[in-house]
Amino acid sequence: MPSYGKFAYVYDELMADMPYPDWITFAETAWSKYGKPLTVVELGCGTGTITIPLAGAGYRMTGIDLSEDMLAVAQRKMEDHPQGRRFLREGSVRWVNQNMKAWELPEPVDSVISFCDCLNYVVEEEDIRAVFARTYAGLKPGGTFLFDVHHPNTLIRYEEEQPFILDEESVSYIWTCELDVPRREIEHHLSIFAREERGNGLYRRFEETHIQRAYEPDWLKAELVKAGFSSVETFADFEWVEADDDAQRLFYICVK
Repeated sequence: MPSYGKFAYVYDELMADMPYPDWITFAETAWSKYGKPLTVVELGCGTGTITIPLAGAGYRMTGIDLSEDMLAVAQRKMEDHPQGRRFLREGSVRWVNQNMKAWELPEPVDSVISFCDCLNYVVEEEDIRAVFARTYAGLKPGGTFLFDVHHPNTLIRYEEEQPFILDEESVSYIWTCELDVPRREIEHHLSIFAREERGNGLYRRFEETHIQRAYEPDWLKAELVKAGFSSVETFADFEWVEADDDAQRLFYICVK
């Protein structure tokens, strides 16, 4: 999985168009159907763009991420949030530097979420199984595990539609892809140009490589059942409709 070093500090600007409110709405709709939680873990929380609004809505949040740089950005965003003082006073947000395949907290939680295709960065089947096992163990009975992944066909579309180019005043990138069809694994190559804050109009260039793997929907469901989840449902693209091969994102709702 990527470590998100320099990338962490331009991540929010590059991801500004991502549908974060839709992920939050999906989670809260799912909780209204399956039981509203008090304590929630977000695996792969990144810079806290989902964790912090959910804390503002009254959930006690734990953001877990492998990247210390991402968590540093998340901490700063939390402190700058209008409710930042309350978060700090009440301890309603905490950040934990852990790998999602081995995450562990002192006490079980009511719900675990992992959005923005984080699980596609787990590129070995045994590691996916480890994430599912650790998540099952970290949930209270009746707790929910909500996550989304790319459909395998989405990776094919990425490879067909590349290259992708962003040209903004403060940051730009050139993004190309290479698809390993048998493994359903894609390697993203990004050349990023970020404007220096005090660089007299100069840009610094850095390279990022990110690898994602897509898994067959039925295989994921079978592995979730093997992990112990009593109910596993799949939906498509932020909608409460059955997923088919035209879906771009698959959303899973799993109940312990």
